[in-house]
Amino acid sequence: MTPPSASSKKQPPARAPHWALSAARGEAAAPKDFDWIEKNIPCQAACPAKTDIPGYLAAIAQGDFAGAYRINLRDNVFPAVLGRVCTRPCEPACRHGWKGLGEPVAICFSKRSAADFLTRKEPVLLEKVFTDSVKKVAVAGAGAAGLSAARELALWGHRVTVFEKEAEPGGMMIQGIPAFRLPRDIVRLEIAQITGLGVEIQCGTAVGRDISLEALREQFDAVILSAGTVAPIWPDLPGLDAAGVEHGFLFLKEANAGRRSSIGDRVVVIGGGFTAVDCARMARRLGAKEVGMYYRRTAADMYITPGEVEEMAHEGIAFVTQAMPLELYSENGRVRGVRFARTEAGPAGADGRRSFRAISNSAFDIPADAVLLATGQRADRSWLPDAWRAKLEAAPSGWMEIEPGVFAAGDFAAGARSLIDAIADGRAAARAADACLMGRDRFRSTVRIKDAETTGRTRDMDAWPRNPMPVLPIDARGSTDEVETGFDLETAKKEAKRCYLCHYKYEIDNELCIYCDRCLKVKPVEDCIVKVSALTYDPQGRITGYARSTGAKDYNLLYIDQAQCIRCGACKDVCPVECIDLQSVSMCVCPA
Repeated sequence: MTPPSASSKKQPPARAPHWALSAARGEAAAPKDFDWIEKNIPCQAACPAKTDIPGYLAAIAQGDFAGAYRINLRDNVFPAVLGRVCTRPCEPACRHGWKGLGEPVAICFSKRSAADFLTRKEPVLLEKVFTDSVKKVAVAGAGAAGLSAARELALWGHRVTVFEKEAEPGGMMIQGIPAFRLPRDIVRLEIAQITGLGVEIQCGTAVGRDISLEALREQFDAVILSAGTVAPIWPDLPGLDAAGVEHGFLFLKEANAGRRSSIGDRVVVIGGGFTAVDCARMARRLGAKEVGMYYRRTAADMYITPGEVEEMAHEGIAFVTQAMPLELYSENGRVRGVRFARTEAGPAGADGRRSFRAISNSAFDIPADAVLLATGQRADRSWLPDAWRAKLEAAPSGWMEIEPGVFAAGDFAAGARSLIDAIADGRAAARAADACLMGRDRFRSTVRIKDAETTGRTRDMDAWPRNPMPVLPIDARGSTDEVETGFDLETAKKEAKRCYLCHYKYEIDNELCIYCDRCLKVKPVEDCIVKVSALTYDPQGRITGYARSTGAKDYNLLYIDQAQCIRCGACKDVCPVECIDLQSVSMCVCPA
């Protein structure tokens, strides 16, 4: 058989029905195209901000840290911040962590590397997407959601003013997260990348107190409410009024502002989230001799940054699970300890989480001269009109349009969650606000398909272990000394090379294939290339599976299973008729 010419291969007139995407190259927007992204790039699908993770890991692997940083800056606004404190929903989804494939790629640490190895340390400013619109937008709250919304709106040509009641912008990045996890110069630099686009931030100005909602509605064309969750939630426990009892968020706020130098010798922290862990580690740094964190659920139920429990243990902090506080006891008005009960798991609630109840006759006492209640925060919506407040409380979500031109975003709308959730919410609210201001959605979602020559991956990269994050010695850890010290240059590149580069697609053109089976002989994974009799599709043309061939009579196609493919290129290299295509596939939200 004579193979077709290279020119006839390069520009096929149309996709054959069995091909995974609806277009040969360029842009595509059929359901099967978005489905391919969702299924085959699991890390990006898991990221609330839909960050192009394979794209920036590939850039790091090539030593292009500036390019990797700009990808992150475009997609998630605060790359260096998230490279330190993101909850990493992408990593459990990473293909490298699937059964039998080792540990996930250190995606979060790699994001930090993109920032650490920038040769320039001044603000990086993205290019404006649209010309000036003369529209004005007010944002209430300079936390992650509000600043993300402001950044997007500024890029799209709007004039944005952010009103922040605290003395410095940043929200929980400044008030809640300690500097030993998130250095303040990192936060301030990435906020400067937002103000450098023309965003004005007015600190010391609380909406509803220093400026009314009515004034904002009169002076601005749109308003985004993103005031966070800063009202402490106090548990219903006897003894809360004793001296030495504090809410964890208020304690951190004071400590992070440098207004606390001590706390006590024996500290009990009640809770199991971000605030609890930060309180325990901060208490140790303020001189507490004994620190214990007590949580009524199990460690698996905790919602914290991976690795923090291990760091607590290194710092000598006790961690006790399935311990429910019953009361705080005191002497002469000063707290002296906490009575706990052991707990057992009960049925799951409406949210799917198991309930935990106290076990009878299991009480035990823990002495303490300071108790920190890391029992959560809620949004203070008391300054909103009744109708707005009722709408938010009836259907809390990441963002919503309260009325034409007024939007709520982030924790203020949905309750306390993670920074990456807040960033995604802020960007989504900004897009809705832009559509409201301009009378149409100025963006479209599309899938971009580009031909490629090689991925650069080899089979041995599969066996490379995950690189651990270097940390400071215990005796060098002060209240502002960053514990995680970052990868060195070569480690950063090697860790990024562990990525399977799931955004690459190998595919066999069966109209050109001569069925020599050479690709089958070199395949490194049992089912990465499969002989099939037929593919199965849903009504929208998406490939949902295949029927394996049983012999020569029903051997109709050779199929590359993207879920098994390790992007090594061995099949493409050995093909004598060049019938195996390699393309990069990426999602784009582009100006319409």
